[in-house]
Amino acid sequence: MLKRKEFFGGNTPSSDSTNFNKILSGTEFTGDIVSDTNVLIEGDIIGNVSCSGKVIISSSGKLKGNLVCVNAEIDGTIHGELTIENLLTMRSTARIKGDVQSTKLTIEEGAYFEGSCVMKSPMTTTTFTTEAEED
Repeated sequence: MLKRKEFFGGNTPSSDSTNFNKILSGTEFTGDIVSDTNVLIEGDIIGNVSCSGKVIISSSGKLKGNLVCVNAEIDGTIHGELTIENLLTMRSTARIKGDVQSTKLTIEEGAYFEGSCVMKSPMTTTTFTTEAEED
């Protein structure tokens, strides 16, 4: 699975933008979605989603495939791997079956999750010195 940075060269637009690509309820989509803006999924998708912003899957939304994005808010159902660069929020109606990688994770009571979770540390700069201290 390709990571988001491989698609977009590491540029991260604000995921707070009000612009969303929308897959409306009643829509069934088969194929991969690659977006450099936010995505709102209310329908059914069979395929992978890669987004350089925020992905929201509403309570009616279903994704059968992998998700790679900066932030995600899940109210619906996902069957696949999730790679979230920053914050994953699982609402009480969320149903996730698959492995998760994220830096931050919020899970509301009632959410269902089956799989493993790896919490990535935020990228930090460590300074090393070559001087040794003697007692």
